[in-house]
Amino acid sequence: MNSRTLGFAISLCLLGAAFNAQAQDASTLQDQEPQATAVQTPTGTSGKLLLTGGVTQVEGAAGGGLTPWAVIGGYGTRDQIGGNAYYTRINLSDYNLQSYGALIGIRDRVELSVSRQAFDTEAVGAALGLGHGFTIRQDTYGLKVKLAGDAVLEQDRWMPQIAVGVQHKRNDQGGLLSAIGATSASGTDVYVSATKLYLAQSVLLNATVRLTKANQFGILGFGGDRHDGYKPQFEGSVAYLLNRNLAVGAEYRSKPDNLNIAHENNAWDAFIAWAPAKHVSLTVAYVDLGNIVIRDNQRGWYASLQVGF
Repeated sequence: MNSRTLGFAISLCLLGAAFNAQAQDASTLQDQEPQATAVQTPTGTSGKLLLTGGVTQVEGAAGGGLTPWAVIGGYGTRDQIGGNAYYTRINLSDYNLQSYGALIGIRDRVELSVSRQAFDTEAVGAALGLGHGFTIRQDTYGLKVKLAGDAVLEQDRWMPQIAVGVQHKRNDQGGLLSAIGATSASGTDVYVSATKLYLAQSVLLNATVRLTKANQFGILGFGGDRHDGYKPQFEGSVAYLLNRNLAVGAEYRSKPDNLNIAHENNAWDAFIAWAPAKHVSLTVAYVDLGNIVIRDNQRGWYASLQVGF
């Protein structure tokens, strides 16, 4: 895999790996009495079953590669804390994106995350007069709270796990963003996610509704000269468990179209996720982000490595 190919594969593999872990570990719990499970849960950290906290999406929340899930990141149970650190690289036809950060999960109820996205314009930067390799950076601060349900353990109920989250984003190129029509260099997304693992079918489903004004996840600012209000956007994930350590799946994420400079397309990916051990997962995916500024058909590979406890 070359450097262009490696980038976009990381996030989606993490998604599949997370699902794989959930299926394996929740299946084990089915044979135990609920009271025994509660008694046997250790104190401290890492009591949660393999990959039940998901992987890390591009903005730093636990879930898939493109979209957050309702799960809380890390391996902490309701009496513990957990955490993850990740690095993701996405190589597109004319750009590359790096994302890295960490999160902490508190008592399987609250998740706090921080991440940085660095968008390298490569040769496009030179064509726009910005310089070859001109980089736009964005910091994202996240909060997620689980409201109800359990995606893995409640197999006798139809109700999914539900969580609400916010992601506050700050971009370091306010002047440039204003020049291309964005109204702000910072913004806050609000989302609601519902996640359910169906053990008998080895299938995980997730749906997220996000209120956002972000252009290209916020890399190109917030709001624009075409539209400047919050709009609901849909995000979805599906994963299928092939075996104990391997899963495949796909994601879709709609995006607002706020800027006159270029039409913004929705994003999708197809991934494979591998979890060689409880605390490490690797995701590789093929990703399509559509048009970005003056370049159409921005497709490539995504790769993401996560370590956690």
